[in-house]
Amino acid sequence: MVNPFINTVTSWFLKKRIHQIELFIKFPHEVQNEVLINLVKSAKSTFIGKKYNFESIKNYQDFSNQVPITNYEDISELIERSRMGEKNIFWPSEIKWFAKSSGTTNSKSKFIPISNESLDHCHYSANKDLLCLYLYNNPNSKLFEGKNLRLGGSKSTYKENGTIYGDLSAILIENMPIWADFSSTPSKKTTLLADWELKMPAIIQESINENVTSLAGVPSWMLSLLNKVLDYTNKQYINEIWPNLEVYFHGGVSFSPYIDQYKNILNSNIVQYYEIYNASEGFFAVQDRNDSKEMLLMLNYGVFYEFIPMDNYNDDNIIGLDKVNININYAIVITTNAGLWRYKIGDTIRFTCLNPFRIVVTGRTKHFINVFGEEVIIENSDRVIQKISKKLDLKIIDYTVAPVYMDGKKKGRHQWLIEFSEKTTKLEEITNMIDVFLKQENSDYEAKRYNNISLEKPEIILAKTGLFYNWMKNKNKLGGQNKIPRLSNSRNYMEELIILNN
Repeated sequence: MVNPFINTVTSWFLKKRIHQIELFIKFPHEVQNEVLINLVKSAKSTFIGKKYNFESIKNYQDFSNQVPITNYEDISELIERSRMGEKNIFWPSEIKWFAKSSGTTNSKSKFIPISNESLDHCHYSANKDLLCLYLYNNPNSKLFEGKNLRLGGSKSTYKENGTIYGDLSAILIENMPIWADFSSTPSKKTTLLADWELKMPAIIQESINENVTSLAGVPSWMLSLLNKVLDYTNKQYINEIWPNLEVYFHGGVSFSPYIDQYKNILNSNIVQYYEIYNASEGFFAVQDRNDSKEMLLMLNYGVFYEFIPMDNYNDDNIIGLDKVNININYAIVITTNAGLWRYKIGDTIRFTCLNPFRIVVTGRTKHFINVFGEEVIIENSDRVIQKISKKLDLKIIDYTVAPVYMDGKKKGRHQWLIEFSEKTTKLEEITNMIDVFLKQENSDYEAKRYNNISLEKPEIILAKTGLFYNWMKNKNKLGGQNKIPRLSNSRNYMEELIILNN
């Protein structure tokens, strides 16, 4: 057990960061403008800085006029040059680390540059602020009297020159300060194991007798680990194993489809759930209040934000933080202290509050269904799944949705592939619920379903036990930040899964 004195000192240090948070809450636009000018000034001598004449940029208007909007495909060749050791392309300091991501529709890996500045001033600052806000909201916490059970990814070395790539979580664990490693379980060696099926039992062996007070990891994979812990110990609830568990820090995928399962297996009224919004490209938002799904947009991490309204998704329609409104779906564009310049990360968010700026993540710019004009996003489908789980007391392991296109006189429909923890005979009832709940969530879907104008009732396919796990395993994407694509405008994922399901 960690000495209570350490808990007291650590809590005092972290709470001091509240002042910095209060500063950007009070002066959000001034802080963001300062971030932008500092980024441009720092990179004026880089390849990108010279190409777009950063030397002449004095304000946001200059920046938006001179620097184009980009996506990964636009800069992939420059990233490869950086991975091969060429310096000073995006950012003046050395880029040694690259976060590997598979967030493209064609499954091609992306390698996102990670600078020392982005590690220290973005990712690690965010982790400190997350703890700070949690302790501020829970003054009686004994978080540091125990350990954090972390679930990270793996890393590999790029053989040609020694630059390193891996899951973002693995990079963060590899570089984390000693105090953070000391207060975590399992060991760094176990956490970074590449083989997920070896890693899981190793984590259990190392952590089962620790005083675990917090959890951190992607909800789908953490749930898998916790269920294996229960199987290993022959216990019914996690609080029988770790009675002092008080908070789960989660991110990476929506928590909505999983929350009821967590509440069931944790069996505790004291466990808090704190959501974070981090990605390979940066750490963007942190839940700043107990029992809230909204996250505070963090404005002083060396990340400058711009937004594109999704109802008019056009690079020319980009706006700054000062022009956003609540309840509108926006694609995020970022400029960072790792050298990403006006970069579309592919996520969509919605502002729920403008003072301070709070957001919820609504999905991906490429992961939606709009074949028939229905504009269904991940936020819609996740809520539907959550409602069905609660209404019918069903545990849903994973799901994905794709369109079935119109064929001659046949109308289109949505096809849902769902894996339940137990067999169910309620398919017709579930089908009707999906239809009703999705109409409640999405007026465009409701309009297209009216009198079967464009869409027929959805179709459900039952997934075999372990289907999604095996599909991810075949793609070498077990664990870490890998996730099942919830929605797709094409049938590529669905066809692969159906073949494996037969």
